[in-house]
Amino acid sequence: MRNLLILVVLSTLVPACRRTDSAPPPATERERDSLIGASQLPGAQGVRGALRASDSAESRRTREDTSGQE
Repeated sequence: MRNLLILVVLSTLVPACRRTDSAPPPATERERDSLIGASQLPGAQGVRGALRASDSAESRRTREDTSGQE
């Protein structure tokens, strides 16, 4: 009976000790690249240029998609 009581107490205490705060969601590739581009690291200017080119291409694809729907 004593072992059962100890088991019940431990089984209720162990989950209570678990951390309840969750880790922040991982950053997306775009967010990481933006942080690198905003930094003073070597190559940051190239990252900024690549992000601008990616934004431009995405904008162009969006315009082409919406013009075809009319």
